[in-house]
Amino acid sequence: MSSPASVKNHPLHPVLVAFPIGLLIFSLVCDLIGLSKPDNTAWGTVALYSMVGGIIGALVAAIPGLIDLLALKDPAVKKIGVRHMVINLIVVALFAIDAWLRFRGTTSGLPLTISIVGVILLLVSGWLGGEMVYVHGVAVEPQSDDAARAYAKDRIGAGSASRT
Repeated sequence: MSSPASVKNHPLHPVLVAFPIGLLIFSLVCDLIGLSKPDNTAWGTVALYSMVGGIIGALVAAIPGLIDLLALKDPAVKKIGVRHMVINLIVVALFAIDAWLRFRGTTSGLPLTISIVGVILLLVSGWLGGEMVYVHGVAVEPQSDDAARAYAKDRIGAGSASRT
């Protein structure tokens, strides 16, 4: 099934999710680096701005994701998609709370704990997204049998040429 939210057969959702995923994980990395520094205000600031960028990016990526979700026909795949969406919304809400606490100046371990939980949930959601794409072929442009055979033939030929 191809994605209805695509440009020239390239689905937008997987392109856009790379930014918020990277930024949200990087915000946690900054927090962890900041723990090892006596004056961690710079790392905390970088973590906060990375987090805000990740939240904004996630909301932008959610638009084509929702369009793709609404186009799903298979009930089993749609169920996975809804779980993926709900977990992502929880992740965005957690990081929004985390950012709000940081803007208020909260320095307890709560923001770090929220970041850790958010990244763990992000990994679970990514697994579900991968299951939809790699197991169920969501947003994958179907190939003809001839194209698949030609691709396989090229790969086999390239593999044997590289061994000589």
